[in-house]
Amino acid sequence: MTTPWGAYALTRHPEDPRDRLRAWDAADTYLLRHLAESGTSLAGTVVVVGDRWGALTTALSTHRPTQITDSFLAREATRANLARNGADESALRLLTTQDTPPDRIDVLLVRVPRSLALLEDQLHRLAPAVHEGTVVVGTGMVKEIHTSTLNLFERILGPTRTSLAEKKARLIFCTPDPALTRGTNPWPYRYDLPEGIGVVSGRPVTNQAGVFCADRLDIGTRFLLQHMPRSRGAERVVDLGCGNGVVGTAIALANPEAELLFADESYQAVASAEATYRENTGGSAEFRVGDGLAGVPAASADLVLNNPPFHSHQATTDATAWRMFTDARRVLRPGGELWVIGNRHLGYHLKLRRLFGNSELVASDAKFVVLRAVRK
Repeated sequence: MTTPWGAYALTRHPEDPRDRLRAWDAADTYLLRHLAESGTSLAGTVVVVGDRWGALTTALSTHRPTQITDSFLAREATRANLARNGADESALRLLTTQDTPPDRIDVLLVRVPRSLALLEDQLHRLAPAVHEGTVVVGTGMVKEIHTSTLNLFERILGPTRTSLAEKKARLIFCTPDPALTRGTNPWPYRYDLPEGIGVVSGRPVTNQAGVFCADRLDIGTRFLLQHMPRSRGAERVVDLGCGNGVVGTAIALANPEAELLFADESYQAVASAEATYRENTGGSAEFRVGDGLAGVPAASADLVLNNPPFHSHQATTDATAWRMFTDARRVLRPGGELWVIGNRHLGYHLKLRRLFGNSELVASDAKFVVLRAVRK
């Protein structure tokens, strides 16, 4: 990535030489060029929110920014890119969206997230630290910035305008208004599950901002809950890509002896899963934010449940699903099972047959399939 301060070698995480997707885009370079050409002072506390692969944090590393991210993979990419470019990670603060933000922010740089809810939550959390002199600049691709995006900046921080588009990217300029009455943060959001979905029918769910389908039960999970595997005795069960934890919680309610692990790369998701699980069961479980099941011992699980995403930001890819299936095979004991819910057009049965040597169709409708693969 070439910037006014020099060129930086950047990669995504985990690094894959076959992956042709860059670790930055025009929105990142547009923001960095604006900061340099406008002579924006980067003194004081600089906060970078939503930096997808660490491109902004790495380029601004000499200004010792604080990074705030919901993504474990983005955090690890930042660490790797800082080291790759000779920057000292110890001089920076790498925070998650669940951490307490800085008390004072002098420069706030926001990479607009895909989730409006996450943007709303983060602006509410950061607003008390923003003062009249804070420089606030957002950035994103044109297709990511909508009227609703600008309305959030305007309603929570102050008057907002946008730049002209360059290379399909756009900047957001916001002038903080300390006298603004912004209301309360609506996140996290709680609702009761619908009836007809087994043991979790009518149960409360807690959703942090940014979790997939945070205001309702998504139809894929609903279909899986209607076709759940039976769990018996002290089985080790993994809810991989757990989201708000509804699926793992259903297993725990049906089999109180089961030992549950909830895993996701989103800090918001794991916080949601923990709140949902504890409110509905009162029991104990393991909650892990990380890269899939990295660090989980091999042959340690009896059942893995998975609803893999097929988007990485704006890119459609099966790389995440493939890594999740590979992780699941590694951690399953012989005879252990992986249950997958997915859109039928994605062809997950082919991947499962390649990895496990088998794939069984458990249930299907016009949109989804539930598949079962057994570790031989």
